[in-house]
Amino acid sequence: MLNVPSQSFPAAGSQQRVAPTGQSRNKVALKPGHSLLDWIRLTKSGRDLTGLRGRLIEVTEEELKKHNTRNDCWTCIRGMVYNVSAYMDFHPGGEEELMRAAGIDSTDLFDQVHRWVNYESMLKECLVGRMAVKPNPALQAQTEKTESTHMNGLSVPSPLRQEPLPTPLPAKDHRPRYDWFQTDGTVNIVVHTKRKIPSAGCAVVDLQDDILQVEMLLGKMSYLLYWLFLCCPVLIVQTAHSVGKVQVCLHKSVKDKWTKVGQPLEHHDTFIQCKDRELFYRECVLVSKTDITHDTQVLRLQLPPGSYMQVPVGRHVYLKTSLQGTDVVKPYTPVDQKLIPPSQCSAEMGSDLHLMIKIYPDGLLTSHLANLPIGSSLSVGGPEGSFTMRILRDVTHLYMLAAGTGFTPMARLIRLALQDLTSIRKTKLMFFNRQERDILWCSQLDELCSKEERFEVEYVLSEPTDSWEGRRGRIDACMLQNFLERPEDSKCLVCVCGPTGFTELAVQLVRQLDFSEEEIQIFQG
Repeated sequence: MLNVPSQSFPAAGSQQRVAPTGQSRNKVALKPGHSLLDWIRLTKSGRDLTGLRGRLIEVTEEELKKHNTRNDCWTCIRGMVYNVSAYMDFHPGGEEELMRAAGIDSTDLFDQVHRWVNYESMLKECLVGRMAVKPNPALQAQTEKTESTHMNGLSVPSPLRQEPLPTPLPAKDHRPRYDWFQTDGTVNIVVHTKRKIPSAGCAVVDLQDDILQVEMLLGKMSYLLYWLFLCCPVLIVQTAHSVGKVQVCLHKSVKDKWTKVGQPLEHHDTFIQCKDRELFYRECVLVSKTDITHDTQVLRLQLPPGSYMQVPVGRHVYLKTSLQGTDVVKPYTPVDQKLIPPSQCSAEMGSDLHLMIKIYPDGLLTSHLANLPIGSSLSVGGPEGSFTMRILRDVTHLYMLAAGTGFTPMARLIRLALQDLTSIRKTKLMFFNRQERDILWCSQLDELCSKEERFEVEYVLSEPTDSWEGRRGRIDACMLQNFLERPEDSKCLVCVCGPTGFTELAVQLVRQLDFSEEEIQIFQG
């Protein structure tokens, strides 16, 4: 059974994802007693959720189509068929959303909305069986032809295989490459990405159980080096941002001359889209918790000795833990230790992760994290995501509309804009919260605003006290019209993140102000 997403970054509906406009995930208010924890309890109750009394069957396409009603709903995900009838009232997207998958292979639909969800663990008691594999007529005909091409016990030589015409090489090869060199005590792997690397970095290195993975996250593409290796800890990862070079230095366990780096494994030296790369988890240690507000903490996680992770801006990681026998997975956007840390602290992102997490009293995972003692282990997967630096190319005015913890993806964007992107003349944040005590990193935002003339922040409270002197209310066209300036000869980008209702309304209002689809980026909520 797979316990991790096998493809790409999750859901267009994830609160941590940057996605094209127009892709939102509807959420409904669940009835009392229908939370994720209640669903886990139901799956542990011994109730027959498949209607087959524990039998597993092979399901034909014709049989699958028959089970397409509210009380008899089967669906297929990656070749496995589940009876999701009992899950109807527990589904966060509601019955209507789940019925879209009734009686069909819903793999593509699932990947569009909640690819990151660990469905195999959540629906394991609903498993009906495996889809029947249809015979391939072309393959069958070829087999029959092969069997008939024997004369007097001797095989007739088959015709030469038709090779596809080679694809012309591009004028310039943009594919990364690597080389390596050694000293008596170290092995050094150098990756030439052939492009400028952001200061936040893009390298992810994991050495576990004699397996070395070196992954470069380059926009929407992933370059992977993958070896069976001699056991040796990662010494240091050095990045030359301007020339796009990353060097991984490792200790030799025995001082000796190596004739090769290691034994290449499957997918070694491959350059594919990030969404097609399998997700990898490593065990991290909870080092500290820092209260940010009355209900929000920053968790500092330390990566294992053999791991080094630079999370590109706009990318995300997954926390995974087992609760009552079910794997619960949720994406979070890393933040820096401070809003604008000293430049030399950028290396901290390689060995530590800082995750700003709001604790919900009825939240299954967040309640667990709130009670997790220091020194405990958490599985961290990723990084994942679709945000690329190309989106910010030539932008002169960066606007951010954030509500609540929708601020987390904005935090590193602010740092990027002010420290690395000199083309951006103005960065403005409009931050929506219920009360003043809910504002995340309020003092740091105010300090940054006073020191940096290119940055402005405006707070809006929906439930302010009488002493509040700032903006009041909820997002509307009037406040955005004044906030979203469009100077002459400017190129604007509006980033939006928050709860689903906020995000949908904000995007609608921004469009009404004649901002194009290319000028809007949504971190879905």
